[in-house]
Amino acid sequence: MTQKLIDHAAPVQRAVVIHPDGRSESPRLAEERLEEASGLARALDLDIRGEEIVRVRKVAPATLFGSGKVDELAALMRAAEADVAVIDDALTPVQQRNLEQAWEVKVIDRTGLILEIFGRRARTKEGRLQVELARLDYERSRLVRTWTHLERQRGGTGSTGGPGETQIELDRRLIADRIVRLKAELEEVRRTRGLHRKQRQKVPFPTVALVGYTNAGKSTLFNRLTGSEVFAKDLLFATLDTTQRTIRLPQGRPAIVADTVGFISDLPHELVESFRATLEEVGEADLILHVRDIASADSDAQAKDVEAVLKQIETPEGKTRRVLEVWNKIDLLDEEARETILGQAERLAKDGEAVAVSAWTGEGIERLRQTIAGLIDDDPETRLTLSPEQGEALAWLYEHGRVTRRDAEEDGRTHVTVRLHPAALGRFERLYPGLTD
Repeated sequence: MTQKLIDHAAPVQRAVVIHPDGRSESPRLAEERLEEASGLARALDLDIRGEEIVRVRKVAPATLFGSGKVDELAALMRAAEADVAVIDDALTPVQQRNLEQAWEVKVIDRTGLILEIFGRRARTKEGRLQVELARLDYERSRLVRTWTHLERQRGGTGSTGGPGETQIELDRRLIADRIVRLKAELEEVRRTRGLHRKQRQKVPFPTVALVGYTNAGKSTLFNRLTGSEVFAKDLLFATLDTTQRTIRLPQGRPAIVADTVGFISDLPHELVESFRATLEEVGEADLILHVRDIASADSDAQAKDVEAVLKQIETPEGKTRRVLEVWNKIDLLDEEARETILGQAERLAKDGEAVAVSAWTGEGIERLRQTIAGLIDDDPETRLTLSPEQGEALAWLYEHGRVTRRDAEEDGRTHVTVRLHPAALGRFERLYPGLTD
């Protein structure tokens, strides 16, 4: 008797993606917005059976779309045998519920879609905490969806609620309690991050944070700069959890590079708030690398979206925010476009504003490393003379500073010019007294 194998894989859900045109202030074309929404849906392994741009001239409070368009889209859902309708916009709880009833499919809006992707991709404890907090904040207002059991009342005492408390009131209270606990745990994460930053300041390596629109190639660039193998894939939101590595810049200067979560247009405010602990790393950075997919027709609009999110991230008092644009994916440009982009980057590179690279092939990476070193290398110069037996002090200088000149005398003495952060210089003077006099 042959044994049947049971397929435990979740069935693939069929989806129709709808972009309501005219709702966003973004300068992007509706076709490009629809393509991005479909990319988000595919990131959840949805089987896209239909894509539609719907012009919205006047918002219907109950359903977003007018009644005639709702009926027309219902026919589209039936023809596509859809299980899910993805609306590339924020829906109110009432709109979401009414559309689900009208179309007899699950309806998910842009915020819910991004939250679902984040929920799947978060790997670290911190990432999972942040995603759960954002999801609860979002769901708290959506307990009126199609949950018919929420209309029941339950009596009781203690944690089960008082007499006459409805199930929906209880669920809201439970969510509120969970949100309070999550915020406390994230505050502990923020405190721990602060302690780690203080520890790093004792060995003051400059920090470089990679930011950019999702799928701009940040993780591929991170791997290229650091020699790491962080997960990098042609996928929206492939990276959620911040990863840090130490690299050595030209002439030996060490620096810490951090890869961060990708940004996206209309990033849900719940996520911006919940990921504030992670985004603090960006605000604290000595240099921000804004990685752009320069081969995308949408590159300029994406850059504006990233800049809008950066404005929401606080910079510590007294710290100047320095941003270097990294124009990535030049290997995907045709010859004419490539020459134009390289020419523009060459002019901007002189002022430390932009560098053109291909993180995939490695082209331009050395120029990028040199530019990074020049932008963060504002530590004062110190000149030292070391005797032959002070090799340990010389090695320390190479490890914690940037040696810009080294001359050897016939008697074995070495004259060194080194750039050291003031805190590192103080530490050197304590370890090797008398050498800097």
